[in-house]
Amino acid sequence: MTKPLPKYLQLDATGVTVTLTRPTDLNGVGTDKIRLRVPTVRDMRIASSTAGGDEEQGEMNLFANLAEVSTKDLEGMDLKDYTRLQTGYFRLVREDEV
Repeated sequence: MTKPLPKYLQLDATGVTVTLTRPTDLNGVGTDKIRLRVPTVRDMRIASSTAGGDEEQGEMNLFANLAEVSTKDLEGMDLKDYTRLQTGYFRLVREDEV
């Protein structure tokens, strides 16, 4: 049984939009939403290779790439909002249930 999608996520075929608990600056602009596009295998490989074996940095590199923001922007997010971003990512790449 699939858990319902949290209200703060909007999922479609091209990505996921995450509503944040409060506005944050992304690329110098205050926003209360962040969008992650669907990752490619290349995205995964680049994020991993640029992280130097650090899994947390690899995830941060991947999310920054998919959202087209800097890792510094993500590091400035509230932890609750970063957790929402992680949830959105994992819902985005989860295998569809039949």
